[in-house]
Amino acid sequence: MIRPPPPGQGKRGEQGYLAYLLRQAQAAARLAMERALADLGVTPPQFVVLTMLRAYPGLSGADLARVALLTPQTVGVIIRNLERDGAIGKAPHPIHGRVLQWRLTRRGETRLDKCRRRALGIERRLMAGLPKQAQTTIRRWLARIATDLG
Repeated sequence: MIRPPPPGQGKRGEQGYLAYLLRQAQAAARLAMERALADLGVTPPQFVVLTMLRAYPGLSGADLARVALLTPQTVGVIIRNLERDGAIGKAPHPIHGRVLQWRLTRRGETRLDKCRRRALGIERRLMAGLPKQAQTTIRRWLARIATDLG
Protein backbone atom coordinates (compact mmCIF):
# COMPACT_ATOMS: atom_id res chain seq x y z
CA MET A 1 0.00 0.00 0.00
CA ILE A 2 1.30 3.45 -0.94
CA ARG A 3 1.20 6.07 1.78
CA PRO A 4 0.99 9.73 0.80
CA PRO A 5 3.84 11.93 2.03
CA PRO A 6 3.31 14.34 4.91
CA PRO A 7 2.41 17.97 4.20
CA GLY A 8 5.30 19.82 2.62
CA GLN A 9 6.64 16.85 0.62
CA GLY A 10 5.96 15.49 -2.86
CA LYS A 11 2.72 16.69 -4.39
CA ARG A 12 1.87 18.03 -0.91
CA GLY A 13 4.94 20.28 -1.14
CA GLU A 14 6.59 22.57 -3.66
CA GLN A 15 5.83 20.18 -6.53
CA GLY A 16 2.11 20.21 -5.78
CA TYR A 17 -0.67 21.98 -7.58
CA LEU A 18 -1.04 25.54 -6.40
CA ALA A 19 -4.78 25.31 -5.69
CA TYR A 20 -4.19 22.19 -3.57
CA LEU A 21 -1.37 23.88 -1.68
CA LEU A 22 -3.62 26.88 -0.94
CA ARG A 23 -6.32 24.52 0.35
CA GLN A 24 -3.80 22.59 2.45
CA ALA A 25 -2.47 25.82 3.95
CA GLN A 26 -5.99 27.10 4.64
CA ALA A 27 -6.90 23.84 6.40
CA ALA A 28 -3.79 24.05 8.58
CA ALA A 29 -4.48 27.71 9.42
CA ARG A 30 -8.11 26.94 10.26
CA LEU A 31 -7.12 24.07 12.56
CA ALA A 32 -4.62 26.32 14.33
CA MET A 33 -7.33 28.98 14.72
CA GLU A 34 -9.86 26.43 16.05
CA ARG A 35 -7.35 25.33 18.67
CA ALA A 36 -6.42 28.90 19.59
CA LEU A 37 -10.04 30.01 20.06
CA ALA A 38 -11.50 26.84 21.59
CA ASP A 39 -11.16 27.80 25.25
CA LEU A 40 -12.74 31.18 24.51
CA GLY A 41 -15.84 29.39 23.21
CA VAL A 42 -15.55 31.01 19.77
CA THR A 43 -15.39 29.19 16.44
CA PRO A 44 -13.40 30.52 13.46
CA PRO A 45 -16.63 31.40 11.57
CA GLN A 46 -17.88 33.32 14.64
CA PHE A 47 -14.52 35.10 14.81
CA VAL A 48 -14.86 36.11 11.15
CA VAL A 49 -18.39 37.45 11.74
CA LEU A 50 -17.25 39.45 14.79
CA THR A 51 -14.26 40.78 12.82
CA MET A 52 -16.42 41.86 9.89
CA LEU A 53 -18.92 43.57 12.20
CA ARG A 54 -16.12 45.57 13.81
CA ALA A 55 -14.80 46.57 10.39
CA TYR A 56 -18.23 47.19 8.84
CA PRO A 57 -20.84 47.86 11.56
CA GLY A 58 -24.45 47.69 10.49
CA LEU A 59 -24.17 44.83 8.03
CA SER A 60 -27.24 42.73 7.36
CA GLY A 61 -27.14 38.95 7.67
CA ALA A 62 -26.93 38.63 3.89
CA ASP A 63 -24.05 41.11 3.74
CA LEU A 64 -22.28 39.25 6.54
CA ALA A 65 -22.61 35.98 4.64
CA ARG A 66 -20.98 37.55 1.58
CA VAL A 67 -18.03 39.19 3.36
CA ALA A 68 -17.46 36.25 5.75
CA LEU A 69 -17.56 33.76 2.85
CA LEU A 70 -20.22 31.71 4.62
CA THR A 71 -23.67 30.52 3.63
CA PRO A 72 -26.66 32.60 4.73
CA GLN A 73 -27.87 29.61 6.76
CA THR A 74 -24.56 29.37 8.63
CA VAL A 75 -24.54 33.09 9.31
CA GLY A 76 -28.12 32.84 10.59
CA VAL A 77 -27.04 30.26 13.17
CA ILE A 78 -23.96 32.30 14.11
CA ILE A 79 -26.03 35.48 14.51
CA ARG A 80 -28.55 33.72 16.75
CA ASN A 81 -25.78 32.31 18.95
CA LEU A 82 -23.85 35.59 19.17
CA GLU A 83 -27.02 37.54 19.92
CA ARG A 84 -28.05 35.02 22.58
CA ASP A 85 -24.60 35.42 24.17
CA GLY A 86 -24.91 39.22 24.11
CA ALA A 87 -21.98 39.71 21.70
CA ILE A 88 -24.05 41.43 18.99
CA GLY A 89 -27.21 43.48 18.83
CA LYS A 90 -29.61 44.40 16.06
CA ALA A 91 -31.50 47.42 14.83
CA PRO A 92 -33.90 47.77 11.93
CA HIS A 93 -32.49 49.38 8.80
CA PRO A 94 -33.59 53.06 8.71
CA ILE A 95 -35.09 52.71 5.21
CA HIS A 96 -35.73 48.99 4.76
CA GLY A 97 -37.42 48.21 8.07
CA ARG A 98 -37.49 44.45 7.56
CA VAL A 99 -33.70 44.33 7.12
CA LEU A 100 -31.79 43.98 10.38
CA GLN A 101 -28.43 45.65 10.88
CA TRP A 102 -25.98 44.01 13.28
CA ARG A 103 -23.39 45.63 15.53
CA LEU A 104 -20.98 44.46 18.17
CA THR A 105 -21.97 45.07 21.77
CA ARG A 106 -19.44 45.96 24.45
CA ARG A 107 -19.34 42.26 25.32
CA GLY A 108 -18.70 41.42 21.67
CA GLU A 109 -15.87 43.96 21.47
CA THR A 110 -14.22 42.41 24.53
CA ARG A 111 -14.62 38.89 23.14
CA LEU A 112 -13.22 39.95 19.77
CA ASP A 113 -10.20 41.61 21.42
CA LYS A 114 -9.35 38.33 23.18
CA CYS A 115 -9.77 36.38 19.94
CA ARG A 116 -7.74 38.90 17.98
CA ARG A 117 -4.76 38.51 20.31
CA ARG A 118 -4.80 34.76 19.62
CA ALA A 119 -5.23 35.31 15.87
CA LEU A 120 -2.27 37.69 15.78
CA GLY A 121 -0.14 34.96 17.32
CA ILE A 122 -1.09 32.65 14.46
CA GLU A 123 -0.38 35.39 11.92
CA ARG A 124 3.07 35.88 13.46
CA ARG A 125 3.70 32.15 13.00
CA LEU A 126 2.47 32.31 9.40
CA MET A 127 4.84 35.15 8.55
CA ALA A 128 7.81 34.05 10.67
CA GLY A 129 11.06 34.55 8.82
CA LEU A 130 9.50 36.46 5.93
CA PRO A 131 10.74 39.99 5.26
CA LYS A 132 8.11 42.75 5.30
CA GLN A 133 8.28 43.09 1.50
CA ALA A 134 7.51 39.37 1.08
CA GLN A 135 4.59 39.68 3.50
CA THR A 136 3.20 42.59 1.48
CA THR A 137 3.66 40.66 -1.76
CA ILE A 138 1.85 37.62 -0.35
CA ARG A 139 -1.06 39.72 0.92
CA ARG A 140 -1.41 41.43 -2.45
CA TRP A 141 -1.20 38.12 -4.27
CA LEU A 142 -3.88 36.49 -2.09
CA ALA A 143 -6.17 39.51 -2.45
CA ARG A 144 -5.66 39.46 -6.21
CA ILE A 145 -6.56 35.77 -6.37
CA ALA A 146 -9.83 36.51 -4.59
CA THR A 147 -10.54 39.40 -6.94
CA ASP A 148 -9.52 37.70 -10.18
CA LEU A 149 -11.03 34.26 -9.54
CA GLY A 150 -13.93 35.22 -7.25
